[in-house]
Amino acid sequence: MINASDLKRGLVVQIDAAPCSILDVSFQSPSARGGNTLIKTKYRNLLTAQVLTKSFKSGDKIDEADFNRRKGQFLYTSGEDGVFMDLESYEQFEIGGELFEGVKGYLLDGTEVTLGIYNEQVVSLEAPSVVELEVTETSPVIKNATATAQTKEAILETGIAIQVPGYLETGERIKVDTRECRFVSRA
Repeated sequence: MINASDLKRGLVVQIDAAPCSILDVSFQSPSARGGNTLIKTKYRNLLTAQVLTKSFKSGDKIDEADFNRRKGQFLYTSGEDGVFMDLESYEQFEIGGELFEGVKGYLLDGTEVTLGIYNEQVVSLEAPSVVELEVTETSPVIKNATATAQTKEAILETGIAIQVPGYLETGERIKVDTRECRFVSRA
């Protein structure tokens, strides 16, 4: 059991019989004497992917979820799904739907990921925060660019399109931020 006042971002707790990842926590002090502090949370239900809000009083107790984060590896794409392996137990999981859709543009065979496992089932999938990918298609280098930063679209080896600086050429390796889908630097 976790005290409601100990909630913080990233923690996974059991709310309404489902594992939920805390996205945001705010504390609201009461204006009246003797009132309990309210703890307002924004969380994502890991089974349904819904983002919900709920308020707790400072003395409330919340169950911890039977949730584990394990290192995993992306093996290959099978149709619309991705096949991943747990690096601790070597068990393989086939993951599809929105869970795989959100990260598949950043994954090459062998990329390490973080698997969120609840009741022996993968309920969350996190790609590394920065990945290295090759530019496979982009327009030619912009010559005599002005002082303002000019960008152009580039198609990467996984098929995603991002905005990159005008000086990049086809064939270069770049670092991409997976949380914001943006160019970070040359690799």
